[in-house]
Amino acid sequence: MTSALNVTIGELLDEVSNRLPDKEAMVYADRPVRYTYRELQQAAEQVAKALIGLGIKKGDMVALWAPNVPEWILLQLGSAMMGAVLVTVNTSYQASELEYLLKQSDSVAIFLVNGFKDLNYLETLRKVLSGGKSDPNNLYPFEHIPKLKHGILISDERVAGLLNWAEFLKHGVGVSDTELRQLQAENLPDDVINIQYTSGTTGFPKGVMLTHNNIVNNANAVADAMNLQQEDRLCFPVPLFHCFGCVMSSLACISKGATMVPIEYFEPNKVLAAVEKERCTALHGVPTMFIAELETLKTKTYDISTLRKGIMAGSPCPVEVMKQVINKMGMEEVTIAYGQTESSPVITQTRIDDSLELRVSTVGRVLDGVEVKIVDPASGETMLPGQQGELCARGYSIMAGYYNMPEATAQAVDSEGWLHTGDLAVMDVAGYCNITGRLKDMIIRGGENIYPREIEEFLYRHPKIADVQVVGLPDLKYGEEVLAVVRLREGEKLSEDEIRQFCQGQIAKHKIPRYIEFVDSYPATASGKIQKYRLREQYVSKYGLQGAAARVMA
Repeated sequence: MTSALNVTIGELLDEVSNRLPDKEAMVYADRPVRYTYRELQQAAEQVAKALIGLGIKKGDMVALWAPNVPEWILLQLGSAMMGAVLVTVNTSYQASELEYLLKQSDSVAIFLVNGFKDLNYLETLRKVLSGGKSDPNNLYPFEHIPKLKHGILISDERVAGLLNWAEFLKHGVGVSDTELRQLQAENLPDDVINIQYTSGTTGFPKGVMLTHNNIVNNANAVADAMNLQQEDRLCFPVPLFHCFGCVMSSLACISKGATMVPIEYFEPNKVLAAVEKERCTALHGVPTMFIAELETLKTKTYDISTLRKGIMAGSPCPVEVMKQVINKMGMEEVTIAYGQTESSPVITQTRIDDSLELRVSTVGRVLDGVEVKIVDPASGETMLPGQQGELCARGYSIMAGYYNMPEATAQAVDSEGWLHTGDLAVMDVAGYCNITGRLKDMIIRGGENIYPREIEEFLYRHPKIADVQVVGLPDLKYGEEVLAVVRLREGEKLSEDEIRQFCQGQIAKHKIPRYIEFVDSYPATASGKIQKYRLREQYVSKYGLQGAAARVMA
């Protein structure tokens, strides 16, 4: 059973650095970055002092907009040490989204890289700070975001209006160890330390407030469930701005004294090369990442024989993908985790000694210290084992609330402390849960409830299909019809008729997709969650179903 921790992130790092000072803490396979736990602690303290010297106070919001660069983890730890609240920014945000986050979070500083992939962060920030006008010569003053006082570029480059990383660190020179320790002692385990904006697969992003206790305990419980130990070396390409990265990966490693091997951004060859070079024993990812790695291994050879364990999470895991990860990547102890940002994030997880059947057909059982129940979405009545309903969770991991959104908080967490996840699930007599869909994803065709996950799992069995997403499209006669958006394996060909023939006699006629589309990729958040609402919008437009949509909604 996982022991409850009642410590701050700073205290957690102090403990492990004192216990394992010379143990490798953070390693990058593609650059000369190697920190022992003592060196990581010292680097984090340097960042904490620089924040203090810059004038950042306990409780101030500090935004961070970057992929998984080393400074990300240093800021995660350093801000927690001195009591600032780290506001994590989605790496794919555009100008309006960034402006919304900076204003809604009341951030007083933003740390950013020059850009990421095809996004120019500096240009985007200029547009936001100037109210849409871009001044290439200067970023000051921050008139359009009045609470924002500081901009820091995570680079050696000098840009007018911003501090670079070296200039930022110089602000800490005059701050003493004593001053930092006094501030650190004022931090309490129940203080909010992190705000994460929901991924935005539906609706407007909300800032989820998480405390030291929320994320330290969840990280520790997740590490126990996946059997993470100090000898392990965990490779993680999942983004740090998401709980999967900054809780289940980085903090989980720190809780056990394991070695972090972050990947700056996901690319299957980068991941497999890092696993080979650093002899990683564990790997994290969302299903789409594992699918890409499996495809890569068909044409390129990497020595990943050290892999044993890991986590697949972030979205429902296809059964066939899970089997291939175990059989072809050697991850016999891989676990499935389920949760959401509002629960820090993990609610349920399979265990390494669970049968293969349980690990491929469920999302596990509840973590220690957390309660789960399945309720009727309409009445709130608790359902019996085997009956479908909405999954609700309660315990140490439930968020402190949405920042400055009391009404939304009350809708998500009821008066008895239960978080209503919006996910449909079935729980068996042993407490193992199976996520059957989203309340909002459910398709109702002619009065029949259709759960997309069921059709997706069936279509995954087709040997030519690499991935499939099922959504409902509006229909005047039936209310909704089924659309399957299919991504084929490389080099394969398949027709709509062949897919329908594959379904004949295997699934009920009303579940067989009326619409079938073939794509190379899906719209997704930077954390890998596929945005089904965007698929629906795209094909409502393509098929000219706006009128039907209006009638159905009415």
